[in-house]
Amino acid sequence: MNRRNFIALTAGAAAVGYGIGYFLPKTRADELFLRPPGAVKNFESLCIKCGQCVQVCPYHSIELLDITQGYSNGTSYINPHERGCYLCDLFPCVLACPSGALDHATTQISDVKMGVGVLRGREACLAYKNENVNLSGVTKMLERKIYNDREQAVKDAIQNSVDKPCDLCVSLCPVGDAAITMAKSDGRNLPEFKQGCVGCGVCAEVCPAQIIDIAPNRSYDEIYKG
Repeated sequence: MNRRNFIALTAGAAAVGYGIGYFLPKTRADELFLRPPGAVKNFESLCIKCGQCVQVCPYHSIELLDITQGYSNGTSYINPHERGCYLCDLFPCVLACPSGALDHATTQISDVKMGVGVLRGREACLAYKNENVNLSGVTKMLERKIYNDREQAVKDAIQNSVDKPCDLCVSLCPVGDAAITMAKSDGRNLPEFKQGCVGCGVCAEVCPAQIIDIAPNRSYDEIYKG
C-alpha cells in the first residue's frame, strides 16, 4: 500500500469512527450505574477503561460496560443483582486503579459512598411473609461459577439458609447492623436500611425475591429524609 492510499484509508476509518461516536447514546453513568468503591464524582472522565479493577476483584463483582452504553463503554461498574461488592479488606480494586478514578484515600468501609439500598414491594419479601428460603429461589445463586474460597463462603451461606427464615440481606451484609437490620412492620419482619448503608449491593444480590435495588451515587438522607 502506498502512502497516498494509506492516508486515505486511515482518514476514512477516522471519519467512520467519529460518525459512530456521534450517534452513541450519551449517558450519565454517575447516575445510572453502580461504580466500584472509591469512585470519584468525575469517575467517567478519569476511568481509562484498563480493567485492572476487574482483574483484581476477589468476588468477581466488577464488570465493564459494553458499547450499548455509549460513551460509558469500557468503564467499570457493578450489577448488584448479579454480584454485590463485599467491601473486601485493602480494597484491591482501589489500589489497582492507575488513573485516580477510584480514590486511593478509600481505606475503610466508612470511606465508601457507592449509593444506598431501597426496598420495593415489601409484600413479596419472604421475611415479611414469614416464609422460609426456598431452594428454587436461590438456585441461580447456587449455580454461579465459583473461583475461590471467598465466593465459596457466600455460596455456603446461601445454601445453609435453605428451609430457614430468610434474613440473607441482613446476615450477608458486609457492613452489618449499621447498614441494614430486621425491623417490625405491621407486626412482621422487614429489612430496614440504616444510615450506615454504603450501597455495596450485596443485599440486592442475595435477596431471593429480588425486591432490593441500589440507588447509585445517592446518600441515605437523599432517599429517606429528602
